[in-house]
Amino acid sequence: MSEATFSITELSREFDVTPRTIRYYEDQGLLFPQRSGLQRVYAKRDRTRLKLALRGKRLGLSLAEIKNMIDMYDTAQDEEGQLLKFLAALAQRRAALERQREDIEVLLAEISGFEQQCRELLAAETQRGSRKKAKHPRRAA
Repeated sequence: MSEATFSITELSREFDVTPRTIRYYEDQGLLFPQRSGLQRVYAKRDRTRLKLALRGKRLGLSLAEIKNMIDMYDTAQDEEGQLLKFLAALAQRRAALERQREDIEVLLAEISGFEQQCRELLAAETQRGSRKKAKHPRRAA
């Protein structure tokens, strides 16, 4: 019984990425398709590697980090080293996202302050405009 294979079109549809993205991952050494004439033929292993790469990108990992972890998985005698490395990468990513969230909260507070200042200035300007109109009513022609 032969192993399931996939075309670049099938993988791009399944994972909602462009064929160009898949070819780029191939160029980066993440995927290793066979050739059938001019067509790329991806094995189940390539599909799994693509899935892991896309998951890693979604988590914010670099392609180098993703490649390192996937390669380690391929050569590891046990999964402990890979899991520890993945946990470390996740901890780093979590810390970076926490810092970003704190920065965003500070920026949102600043924006709220600026919005309030603008509203107060507009209210004062509207009030001044109303007083000027009251002092100098327009005369009918």
